[in-house]
Amino acid sequence: MTNIILCGGSGTRLWPISRTLMPKQFVKLFNNKSLFQLTVERNSSSCKKQFVVSNSEQYFLALDQLQELNKTTDKYLLEPVGRNTAPAIALACMTLSPDEIVLVTPSDHLIKNEEAYANVVQRAKELAADGFLVTFGIAPNFAETGFGYIESKGEDVVSFKEKPDYETAMSYLSAGNYYWNSGMFCFKAGVFLDELQQYSPDIYDACMVALKNADTNGMTRIKHDDMLAIPEDSIDYAVMENSSRVKVVKSEIGWSDVGSFDALYDELPKDDQGNTVNKNHVAIDSRNNLIYGHERKIATVDVEDLIIVDTGDALLISKKGSSQKVKKVVEEIRKNSDLHNIHLTAHRPWGTYTILEENHKYKIKRIVVKPGKRLSLQKHFHRSEHWIVVCGTAVVQLGDTETLVRANESTYIPMGEAHRLTNPGKVDLILIEAQVGEYLGEDDILRISDEYNRI
Repeated sequence: MTNIILCGGSGTRLWPISRTLMPKQFVKLFNNKSLFQLTVERNSSSCKKQFVVSNSEQYFLALDQLQELNKTTDKYLLEPVGRNTAPAIALACMTLSPDEIVLVTPSDHLIKNEEAYANVVQRAKELAADGFLVTFGIAPNFAETGFGYIESKGEDVVSFKEKPDYETAMSYLSAGNYYWNSGMFCFKAGVFLDELQQYSPDIYDACMVALKNADTNGMTRIKHDDMLAIPEDSIDYAVMENSSRVKVVKSEIGWSDVGSFDALYDELPKDDQGNTVNKNHVAIDSRNNLIYGHERKIATVDVEDLIIVDTGDALLISKKGSSQKVKKVVEEIRKNSDLHNIHLTAHRPWGTYTILEENHKYKIKRIVVKPGKRLSLQKHFHRSEHWIVVCGTAVVQLGDTETLVRANESTYIPMGEAHRLTNPGKVDLILIEAQVGEYLGEDDILRISDEYNRI
């Protein structure tokens, strides 16, 4: 069985922790592991292979986090733009044997009862082997209005329900045969594709064209225009709500989609005053607060039921119970800032950079290049750069000349000059970069040559 792991989405309801280039599934929220890593570990006992579906930025995050778990996979499908779950799953299934059973899971869900989870996965696998499309129905423990529901009769699906109002959700809870729609599925790749072709032939045909034109050198990379040509739709609308071959497995597995700070608060460890445990928090008569921040001290006095999230470049304060409105904050920030997109520390395929200080004339960064990695051969049109090596050894290419720069040495990169930075050593290369110029945006870059196939 293959675990298709869906890594799309930016988790805007968990801003400023989650951002486009570091979405919630890759943030290490639980015991220094990410939800993505927990997903891989959880499914490794039942699935021999992982198949990661993501965009190109998330590919490198997934690759790094798999390596931290001492796991590897040669199955990656990179989407240049998201078109919802039906095309993502279809494209992955089209690369597999029709008889391969797949377990489709989002990468950003938390499941605490892994023994019960293993049992429901086994039951789903049995049903999938018999030719059914299986969905996992989460036994609800309160009247949630933010989830879709599945109406069932035993393991048969009667109907799928849209997100209800509170009164309707209460009636579902009382009925006892309605489950939260988890977004997890299990089926044979060929059975799913047959149903997709029958009920959503436009998606099926467009996916076939996109896969035929895809770059398959080491991974499956879909071309931008081909991806845009695929109709956007969820697996529920495209297949599951139409097919007569759908089954549901009741799942009491301690599931959470960690879709808001209120949901995150429920899952994090707490002190005897109900505050989330945080070594940087000084609490004076403060109770039942979510406190998130690793860099600065956070002191609270006489406050209760608050969400306080500090990420260095952004501070969020909200009442508990109102955290669904964080999406509105992100909508406002998009209008005049890049804070929805990237953290002070940005992850790149070669390492990381952290912005230490910035104004309209200069920017100072801490750059870490992993052993054996190098940046693209590039040039900038509006800034010059000064590099000071503080740890390790750098090979600096400037024009056609290469120079070795050691710790406590520096070099200068003139505006408009082609240059490249390489770490030839076995330890991290750490340097301080000072940028000076009229424009210091990250888009002031021309990549002449890039082994990571970025534009």
